[in-house]
Amino acid sequence: MKRKIKKVAVLGAGVMGTGIAAHLANVGIPCLMLDIVPPFLSDEEKKIPAKRNMFAASGLKAALKAKPALFFTKSGGSMISIGNFEDDLHRVSECDWIIEVVKEDLAIKQGLFKEIVKHRTEGTIVTSNTSGLSIESMTEGMTEEFCNHFMVTHFFNPVRYMKLLELVVGPKSDPEVVEDLA
Repeated sequence: MKRKIKKVAVLGAGVMGTGIAAHLANVGIPCLMLDIVPPFLSDEEKKIPAKRNMFAASGLKAALKAKPALFFTKSGGSMISIGNFEDDLHRVSECDWIIEVVKEDLAIKQGLFKEIVKHRTEGTIVTSNTSGLSIESMTEGMTEEFCNHFMVTHFFNPVRYMKLLELVVGPKSDPEVVEDLA
């Protein structure tokens, strides 16, 4: 089966997340880039969507100003929509590939994967950009179907200029899914 990646969710709007989203936007793939709601918001600020999306918006803004440029053209930024995990995680159901790029903390990653499962469409590829955590530990307690569609896609920084992408498969990764993504 040759699957077509039509839309990607990038979960994390730090340096790597924005670089990955920009790189995919450069080749015409729309991206949904989400990050946490800032924990320091006041109760009043928590009611304002722009404040809730502050981290993702800042990441996109930084990507547009980056030197060397992350986008082929400034208009590439229009291929990225932003949001946050609390309000917008359900939108991963629109995506063919979900890339997790959050803090290198096993508990945070496992917690996010458990939330993704609630919204992910069966058969959607899920990957982590981790460079140090094992697939077995990240997918512990997850369904067989999730594990079959899970692997590591380790991008290198700056994504646009480092012509490297390491694919790391787990013991349950479906070889057909791996080949499709490769």
